[in-house]
Amino acid sequence: MSTKHSKAAAKFLRNKPQAKWHNETLWQVRQKRDNQSRQVPEWEELRQLAHDMKRYSITHLGELLEQFEKKAQENGVIVHWAKDAEEHNRIVYDILQSHNVKKFVKSKSMLTEECELNPYLIERGIDVIETDLGERILQLMEIPPSHIVMPAIHIKREAVSDLFHEKWDTEKGNYDPTYLTRAARKSLRNDFITADAAMTGGNFAIASTGEVVVCTNEGNADMGMSCQKLNICTFGLEKVIPDLDALGIFTRLLARSATGQPSTTYTSHYSRPHNGGELHYIIVDNGRSNIMANEDHMQTLNCIRCGACMNTCPVYRRSGGYSYTYFIPGPIGINLGMLKAPLKFYDNVSACTLCLSCSCVCPVKIDLGEQIYRWRQNLAPLGVANKEKKLMSKGMKFVMDSPFRFNFAINRASMVNGMPRPMIYNGLNAWGEGRELPKFAKQSFNKWWKENHKNRNDYE
Repeated sequence: MSTKHSKAAAKFLRNKPQAKWHNETLWQVRQKRDNQSRQVPEWEELRQLAHDMKRYSITHLGELLEQFEKKAQENGVIVHWAKDAEEHNRIVYDILQSHNVKKFVKSKSMLTEECELNPYLIERGIDVIETDLGERILQLMEIPPSHIVMPAIHIKREAVSDLFHEKWDTEKGNYDPTYLTRAARKSLRNDFITADAAMTGGNFAIASTGEVVVCTNEGNADMGMSCQKLNICTFGLEKVIPDLDALGIFTRLLARSATGQPSTTYTSHYSRPHNGGELHYIIVDNGRSNIMANEDHMQTLNCIRCGACMNTCPVYRRSGGYSYTYFIPGPIGINLGMLKAPLKFYDNVSACTLCLSCSCVCPVKIDLGEQIYRWRQNLAPLGVANKEKKLMSKGMKFVMDSPFRFNFAINRASMVNGMPRPMIYNGLNAWGEGRELPKFAKQSFNKWWKENHKNRNDYE
């Protein structure tokens, strides 16, 4: 039985050159991450420190958030709390409406994607401009991001050139990245100057200082927050960390894990409003407190949104971000989707080989693959387990429960090698749809061992 993910993945794979390019491009980013990690002798110690620091932060979240709010208010920041996406969007709209905002520039924020802020504001007459280049391209194309760090990684420059020619009358057929970047910069700078307010997300919220830290490579967050006097920072409550010493740990890991850079081009700290202006923080729950109560999956709150798990995932690289039904794809998205609505997003758990590469590269050591395995074990109680797989598992259990049946099957497995191909590759063999079955050995290992070690005492 095909899932939504498998059907979407099959569609993605029909364009073989695009699929090959996507796989290779993401793997290059993974290799850059590996190269950077090898240049830091204390890399594994940093990962453990980051893991421990996030665990401390999550288990002391109440006091850290209270400290953060107090410090922020002392700095002149207006702090809001949102229990869910609806309240978050209403708070943003009320702030903008009270200042008669008509044009609003945004830096990249996965939280606003989660809350579906853009359509909410646009429906109410506010012109929303995404200022991250990748996000702006996708906004003009009217499609969502396919990666949390490199949102337009699946779009080639030829498509960008055609888009800019249509929207901004650039030179037709000019695919030069420098030319296209300059065209985008020209358009966006006008938006920065003419906007009435600006928003950014937050990578980290520092409890001891009341400031929000944002890491970018384009400087678009700084442009928006500098040009406008009305500014908003919005972030999930799990982004709070104790102090600047903790920040030093995470910034050494974030860019290296995300894009293979020693650091992002800009690491910006926002703590006070402009003279005569306003700075608003919106701290959002939207289900995060429920995750805290889930011991098996609480670690997902450690995520610093680097995207390393996507770059290494063999399924994501070969199926694309749009094959997943949750708005965040890849291993972290599988887990977050199940925590959000398991009956809606359960099909994504099949998009995993359980190779655990995601767990191995995660900078904060989230057990991503292990969590996906646990979700799979809980599909039956949810009533959504695959019937074909359950039948196969029962058959395997019947064979493996008995040494006689197991050895009988192993000793006769090589008979499959001589069977006519249609008997092996048919609708009952889902594995064989895209791959060849291995050749079975004529002699089992058990039989070989008994014959060759019958009279030997190698291990005495």
